[in-house]
Amino acid sequence: MTRINNPMEIFKLLPQTNCKDCNEKTCMAFAVAVFKNRKTLDRCPHLSADVLEKYGGEVEKPNTIDEDMREAVEYLKNKVPGTDLEEAAARTGSKYDGKKLTLKVMGKDFSVYADGTLSSDIHVNPWLAVPVLNYVLYSKGRPLSGKWITFRELKGGMERYSLYHQRCEKPLKKIADTYPDLFRDMLDIFNGRRVEGPVDADKAVILYPLPLVPIIISYLEPEEGLASSLHVFFDETADENLDLDSLYTLTAGMVIMFDKLAQRHGIPSAHAAG
Repeated sequence: MTRINNPMEIFKLLPQTNCKDCNEKTCMAFAVAVFKNRKTLDRCPHLSADVLEKYGGEVEKPNTIDEDMREAVEYLKNKVPGTDLEEAAARTGSKYDGKKLTLKVMGKDFSVYADGTLSSDIHVNPWLAVPVLNYVLYSKGRPLSGKWITFRELKGGMERYSLYHQRCEKPLKKIADTYPDLFRDMLDIFNGRRVEGPVDADKAVILYPLPLVPIIISYLEPEEGLASSLHVFFDETADENLDLDSLYTLTAGMVIMFDKLAQRHGIPSAHAAG
């Protein structure tokens, strides 16, 4: 099966004359239609037999993000049977009862069994399972320092901050702007606690998505002539207790949870266009 990663790869196979013989307005439009399985490549009459033989059948599309996440969960679950869960529990601030390791995730019990099976008091989804498993398997168990820093100040965070801001802080700020009960629900549902915060803020809440990976969400409400602002802070040991990719995934997963809470109150998704 030939892998096609995007419509541009199909477009490069075409004559690029916009002849409309395929009944599409342009060759690019045809390429998109083929990529989305609305048309087959042989609808273009100007391709050689060799090209049609190689690309004319079903093409393998790249995984979606959710598919990649599910594959990551299965990969990490397969690592659990070779892990000393008793040692992992001591290292990660968790409990071990001889059968399973149990830790607090957002204040709720989350258990990892010796065969890799997961169970939890909260909904288990890949955006949550991947960071939890990486934490259990690889956390160094560093004690918290009490010093708070931003994602960009973590090792390697500067290079990835633009994506983090776009996918995590920006939509979370949008939720906070439109969902007045967000911070109350953080306290009530996710065992949050109000704190002063590392910077001046109207609202600041500390959450414990993982025992050794606390997060402070700090929000400054809009004022006349001034936009609101929201910042997420980590303990400076965060990147030793959880890898940077998992810190991003963990925050993105939290945003998804908060977004769903807001939607239940009739507030549009923070991930919607605009």
